[in-house]
Amino acid sequence: MADHLLDLVRPVLDRSIEERIAYIRAPRWIGHQVAVQAHERLAELLSRPPALRTRGLMLVGPYANGKTMMAERFAVGHLKTTEQQQVWVVQTREGAGLAHFYGSILQALRAPTGNSRDVGRKAEQIDHLLDCLKPRILIFDEFHNALRGRTRDVEAVLAFLRRIGRQFDISPVLIGEVAVYDFINQTAEMATRFDLHAVPRWQYGEEFLSLLDSLEASMPLTRASDLSDEPMARMIFHISEGLIGEIVAIVTAAAAAAARSGAERITKLGIEALRYIPVSKRRRALVRNELL
Repeated sequence: MADHLLDLVRPVLDRSIEERIAYIRAPRWIGHQVAVQAHERLAELLSRPPALRTRGLMLVGPYANGKTMMAERFAVGHLKTTEQQQVWVVQTREGAGLAHFYGSILQALRAPTGNSRDVGRKAEQIDHLLDCLKPRILIFDEFHNALRGRTRDVEAVLAFLRRIGRQFDISPVLIGEVAVYDFINQTAEMATRFDLHAVPRWQYGEEFLSLLDSLEASMPLTRASDLSDEPMARMIFHISEGLIGEIVAIVTAAAAAAARSGAERITKLGIEALRYIPVSKRRRALVRNELL
């Protein structure tokens, strides 16, 4: 019974429908090859010897493809094994200018930011905090947000990344879309400071089918859904457009609906009933016209 489920998932079948649906919808870590390799490269940055010219890392790929979860899981895992936090995640604010960028860092370091737009004062505050906290890695999520300002502000942001390596022995990690890769590689000087770890869209193949098997094994449904069988797998791949965030969202929504309806398995008809619109088609979706 329920041989298609992981051992730790089978006991969840005995819970109420609402508890099972909450379990289905809970965030889950998927340790696929790209994610594991990203953690390995972050671990190398954390364990590197001191250097005056530190190297950083770019995690670059399309939106909704798991980059943020990779970084946050690494940071949380590090916290569980150390008394002194050495990995900090900065959520780069939207909005042009150094004030926004420095504000993101101060917020991540849990420092009061106030309403001051005195960039020099914010820079001094950040320097003081970095000197006291001694982080080894600063992860800048959605870093492309910092690249939309005036040229002089973008140049100042890049200069900051260079300086924290030299002055504080910090390795910056930049997470974002392809714009991050383009900006870093505009000059050879910056290009030599950052390695690339690509997080591309999934391709249809054995690794994708294995991902579907893993997701199915983590969903507490009493009947097997055979997600990796054709044409079910093709359908999920087409709707998700190869984005892991979309893949998980589709399977999660279909599994929750199957549990609530009593079907206890994901079917093609169940996925069609979701009326799930691929990301690339949402601006042209018929439902959009109903909002006007």
